[in-house]
Formats: sequence, structure tokens, C-alpha cells
Amino acid sequence: MIELTNVSKTFSGQKILDDISLQIGTGEIVVILGESGTGKSVLLKHIIGLIKPDQGHIKIDGQDISRLSERKLLNVRKKIGFLFQEGALYDFMNCFDNIAFPLREHTRMKERVIKEKIQKILKLIDLQGVEDKLPSQLSGGMKKRVALARAIVLDSKILFCDEPTSGLDPIRSRDISDLIRNVSKELNCTTVITSHDIKNSFRVADRLILLGKGKIIADGNRSFFEQSNLPQVQEFIS
Repeated sequence: MIELTNVSKTFSGQKILDDISLQIGTGEIVVILGESGTGKSVLLKHIIGLIKPDQGHIKIDGQDISRLSERKLLNVRKKIGFLFQEGALYDFMNCFDNIAFPLREHTRMKERVIKEKIQKILKLIDLQGVEDKLPSQLSGGMKKRVALARAIVLDSKILFCDEPTSGLDPIRSRDISDLIRNVSKELNCTTVITSHDIKNSFRVADRLILLGKGKIIADGNRSFFEQSNLPQVQEFIS
């Protein structure tokens, strides 16, 4: 599904990604871990195609997106949902219109069908009855849920989540982590999450990747990380 081969990126003389190679399988939930400045968000932006690598290749479904024109890249992005760190909801739109926006922008779906689809998605994320509310009327956890609904409304086969538990209390962090896992498994999405929240990363991930100084330090499941003798891994998870 997603394949990176020898991807490197340098900004202002500083190497942010250093010869990164990894594969993420269909339906797999992968969490990219690391402290601030280790290249997590830069890596995510490369996979989406927002940043092109200085060297290396990034393939989605066998298609090298690092070589695509912006027009062709747009077609690839229609398969991708993105849950932004702060939700990035339009504050002048109610929840229904926020979720409906990608459908109205990228499809010719009739309003009746859009309404049915949104009701189905709100049921999936356990958030019925918020359609007429503005983002300012929602709690932090509810905003994340609405943003998640918008991210998957186009039946995305790939879901990217940038620090999804950021700004949430421990209970809401747990809830949104569980929700992302449940939705991903229900829709069979390939899901890539950036996080420094090790506790909830263990809850949600099939596989975890720890970045440090632009390189992959460790790659494995929860048991691998808990049993690892690597100092960088033990320091991070403790």
C-alpha cells in the first residue's frame, strides 16, 4: 500500500530525514513515534505529497507520488483522509457542512444521499445530534470526532492522523485513540499516525516506528518495544 525507499530531506543544511525506507501494508495501523524535531510531521507530509524528497521514492498503491504532477497528485489525495492536529474545522460552518464539504467539493452526490451518508458516519463515531452545532460549541474531543468524520467521508482507504491526542485530557485521549482504531478496522483503512503519546500509541497501533535524528531507530509491535534493550527505546517509552 505505502512504500518509502531511501527517502532523504534536508532543510537549511540540516538533514531531517536520512535514508528512510519502510513499507506499510493494507489495513495496517502504524504509529510514528519521536520527540519534537525528529522528523515525524515531515515524514507524514512526504507520504501525502505535500513535500517532495531530495532523494528516494514514495509509492502509494505502486504509484510513485514523488514524481507526479500536482494534478495527478490531487487524484491520489482523494483516496486519503487527514485528521489534523487541531481538527482544522471551518469555524463558520456547522458540523454537518464541515463533514459534507469534501463530498460537495469532489463528488456530484445529491444532498439527500449526502445527508444519509453523514448520518451513517456520525453513528459510526458515536456522535449523533451535533449536525447543527458550530465547532465553537463543541468540546475538544467532539471536535476531533467531527474532524475524523470529515477525514473518512470520502471512503478514504488511507487515513493520516497528526498527533490526534494533542490537547486532550487522558480520558478523551484514550477515547479518540480507541475510536481511530475501531474506525480503521471497520473501514479497513491503512492508517498512519504521528505521536509522542506512547501509552495511547500502544493502544491503537499494530506496529510502531521510532524516529531519532531523521533515522528509524526501532520498528516493531508493542511487545518488541517493551522488550527492547535499545537505550533510545527504553528512554522514550519510560
